[in-house]
Amino acid sequence: MSSLVTDTRVVFSRELRPVLRSPFSIVFSMVQPLFFLALFAPLLPDDTSLQWFVPGIIVMSCLFGTSMTGSNLLYEIQTGSHERMLVTPLRRPALLIGRALKEIVPMLVQAVLIVLACLPFGFRLHPLGAVLGLLILAGFCVGLGALSYTLALASKNQEWLFWTVQQTLLFPLLLLAGVLLPIDDGPAWLRFLSKINPMTYVVNAERALFDGDVWSRAAGYGLIAALAVALLGLLTGVRAMRRSD
Repeated sequence: MSSLVTDTRVVFSRELRPVLRSPFSIVFSMVQPLFFLALFAPLLPDDTSLQWFVPGIIVMSCLFGTSMTGSNLLYEIQTGSHERMLVTPLRRPALLIGRALKEIVPMLVQAVLIVLACLPFGFRLHPLGAVLGLLILAGFCVGLGALSYTLALASKNQEWLFWTVQQTLLFPLLLLAGVLLPIDDGPAWLRFLSKINPMTYVVNAERALFDGDVWSRAAGYGLIAALAVALLGLLTGVRAMRRSD
């Protein structure tokens, strides 16, 4: 176990280093969520709209960033770098877990920047709820990142397959979670799809926690959903990494 932890730390450091050297990549991944924030927030009806909308945008930023991160591994597979990593003494589970844990850092930076950008416009920050919300989101990021890496391993030299699956799933998950518009009054089939979308519970939890409601049922459901995604992502990712060649 100590060897796995050490190897995971090595991979985590290796993956984080390019991010620290090029922080512009974090800012660039925020462009789309910030556009949504600027264009949709003025259309919401009342003064509390930012309290409802900003947590959803933070989850959106997490989804956009982590779902694309498998493309980095796909590039390493195509260039032979991944093959060289496989023959090192590093444990294969660490190659996946370290990469997935790295996703927490960009998410935290993006969330802080989004909140800071919204504070002058009336967004009210509840520190305890925000910290708990970010912890839940960290687990969700790890799961999404691991699933993205799993998709990259499955795609191998078929880059088109990775982007086709990623883009096909991205916006349905986003819209069914009610990030941009509430779907409580939508048709029954839409509400059903929303209820089986784990991202829905994460978004609801973030809204409750960022509004200061730390003991809400929504927060509990969001925690369960985030842990389930993290567990699913890590299990499938480690299995795919063990079978990688």
